[in-house]
Amino acid sequence: MIETRGLAKSFGRVRALDGLDLTVAEGEVHGFLGPNGAGKSTTIRVLLGLIRSSGGEARVFGEDPWGEASRLHDRIAYVPGDVALWPNLTGGETIDFMARLRGADTRSTDYKNRRARLVDAFQFDPRKKAGTYSKGNRQKVSLIAAFAVPASLYIFDEPTSGLDPVMEAVFSEEVERIKKADGASILLSSHILSEVEALCDRVTIIRAGKAVESGSLADLRHLTRTEVSFLAEGVDVAAVEALAGAHEVTQANDRIHFTVDSSNVAQTLPGLGALNVQALTVTPPSLEELFLRHYGDEISAADNSLERVS
Repeated sequence: MIETRGLAKSFGRVRALDGLDLTVAEGEVHGFLGPNGAGKSTTIRVLLGLIRSSGGEARVFGEDPWGEASRLHDRIAYVPGDVALWPNLTGGETIDFMARLRGADTRSTDYKNRRARLVDAFQFDPRKKAGTYSKGNRQKVSLIAAFAVPASLYIFDEPTSGLDPVMEAVFSEEVERIKKADGASILLSSHILSEVEALCDRVTIIRAGKAVESGSLADLRHLTRTEVSFLAEGVDVAAVEALAGAHEVTQANDRIHFTVDSSNVAQTLPGLGALNVQALTVTPPSLEELFLRHYGDEISAADNSLERVS
């Protein structure tokens, strides 16, 4: 559905994309992660045919988005992270207008039923002028318009920005629905790691215009460590430190904690059995840990800057 190879884009001396490789397969939800300035939005604009790449290759449905943008958009639904609307149209008029731009018959019973269900699910009032809407309600307009007309490919760029947790859950339900019922493909750019972890089949982490990791969560978790803890009663900390693969052994209150490379968990468990540990807890690594693996230095630098300012 989407394939880029060595994709590059420069704005003057600024290299926004620097050889990006990205693949989104048919019927999958693909998470696209990275901090501000990593190149996510630039990638999306290239895929939509809004800007032309400086080098490399981009294909959507096997075609060049720059040369075939108008035709490809008939099969694509796009939701940006900051939605601008026509202030004098109502929310409902805007949704219908956006649907017609994608070729929908807004007079059909099928469209009206889908629209009504989405308006109810997102708890949205379509009668008000768009100029009165908050950021969250503007986001709802774009989401309802996207979900109301079936598409082969959905591209979401920070789609839940401005939404409360209840509406974030509604968004997640709709993504699951279009994937299962319609077999749609979704590229989801998000800062909300829990959202990506819950929805996505595969993820790509981008940094400085390059993909630094890509694969399923199961594929990537071998790069992080699993946390293990158990009751400390009757167990010597030194014995735990001697276990093959054990790292960062600590004791807090009545429990001993340590980490182990995820690929070595199975080899470590027999040693814990020999120690006769009780109330064992094994916590698999999260996507957030994987994300911090690549951006922890940037976060630490930002924290240090804030401390110096304060």
